[in-house]
Amino acid sequence: MTDGIAWDPLRRELDRWQAAGRVARFWLRDDDAVEPTQALETLMALTGESGVPLMLAVIPGLTGEALAARLAAETAITVAVHGWSHTNHAGPEAKKQELGGDRPAEAVLGELGEGFRLLQRLHPARFLPLLVPPWNRIDAALIPALPALGFAALSVYGRAKQNGPMPLLNTHVDIIDWHGTRGGRGEAELVAELVAELADRFAGSDEPVGVLTHHLVHDTAAWDFLSALFAVTTRHPAVRWSSASALLEN
Repeated sequence: MTDGIAWDPLRRELDRWQAAGRVARFWLRDDDAVEPTQALETLMALTGESGVPLMLAVIPGLTGEALAARLAAETAITVAVHGWSHTNHAGPEAKKQELGGDRPAEAVLGELGEGFRLLQRLHPARFLPLLVPPWNRIDAALIPALPALGFAALSVYGRAKQNGPMPLLNTHVDIIDWHGTRGGRGEAELVAELVAELADRFAGSDEPVGVLTHHLVHDTAAWDFLSALFAVTTRHPAVRWSSASALLEN
């Protein structure tokens, strides 16, 4: 509940921004969209009611016309390329990675090019030339080849490095406890992370704070956190939720 003390640190941080005449920018990325589901309906209803723009990282090799038809009338949703099939090609001892060096670069880039063209065709009005690597990992050697495929930016996890090979629109706060319950993380822990990200921005960084969700695995805790986050932030004058497309244009 947003009237609990767990949200007070975020309110105080946002009040500090307001007192300084500044506005904190947030954006929302949701991964692994494939087809219409009740979980996706819940997410779209929540973002729609809150006026929060939503970017869906769609898996090209697993999606099709059904998702395109469902999103056709949605004006506040954009679509990015989430790898090709979200398949792990790394060795058994390595971290999961689809876009790694375990296969020939030509094969990896060929799939990415096909995924780009497919989603561009399926979602012409909301397609973004943005690559979201599965598991937020991509072999650095592949990045210089992405612009030739049409990609304008990359979205992974963590604070963006300066002067990288490609523009980054990153996420910073993942609401899912991947190494524990695989459901929503604790409210107080997430609020503390948001405050830390905002404090970093207040000190000088102009990077928008990216919130990362995965609608297909959300439990009650995850949905409750998102509802509370939107309630606290959208009512605060020092917050602006931006679309990924607007952030890429700036």
